[in-house]
Amino acid sequence: MPVQIGATSHSFNNPTGLLSDCHRRVEMFIGSLQAIATISRQPLTADTRHSLDLALRYFREAAPKHTADEEESLFPRLRRIESKEMKQALAHLDELESDHRWAAPLHARVEKLGYRYLETSTLSVEDSDEFRAAVEQLAAMYKRHIEIEDGYVFPVAERLLPKDETESIAAEMAARREVKPIKL
Repeated sequence: MPVQIGATSHSFNNPTGLLSDCHRRVEMFIGSLQAIATISRQPLTADTRHSLDLALRYFREAAPKHTADEEESLFPRLRRIESKEMKQALAHLDELESDHRWAAPLHARVEKLGYRYLETSTLSVEDSDEFRAAVEQLAAMYKRHIEIEDGYVFPVAERLLPKDETESIAAEMAARREVKPIKL
C-alpha cells in the first residue's frame, strides 16, 4: 500500500503543511485498520497481512515523531504567542495533548492484537471484538483531533508564527527523521 498517491506533499519549509500531510497518512492507516478489524475473525490474506503490517509499523515508528513534532516543537512556541486569535486556537492544546496520552494504551493494545493476528493468521472472537473496539475508538479520536488541528491550530500557526520559529520547528522535525531540510 503506497503512502501517498495524488496527495499534496509539503516540505520541511512548511512544518504545519507537513504535519497536515501526516494527518492524511494517519487517516489512511486508521482506515486500513478499520477495514481489517471488520474481517479479523477471518484468516489473513497476503494483501491484508501486508496492509496490517504497514499500518502497525506506521503507528509504531512514524506517529510518535508526529506527536513529538507537535508537543515538543509546535505547541510550546504557539503558547508564547500573544494574540486573541492564538488564544482561541490554544484553548484546544491541552485537549490535543490529552488525546496523545489517551491514545497510547489503545495503540499498544491494537499493536499487540495486530501482531497476534499476523502471527496466528486469525483472532479469537474476544480478541477480534477487542481489536475492532480499540481501532474504532482511535478512529473517532483521530477524526476529532485532526479536525481541530487542521481546522484551527495549524492555520493560525501558519499566520502567526515568526519565520525564525517556523525554521526552528522545521529543523527539529527534520532532525527527528534524520534528514536535512532544504533551505529555499
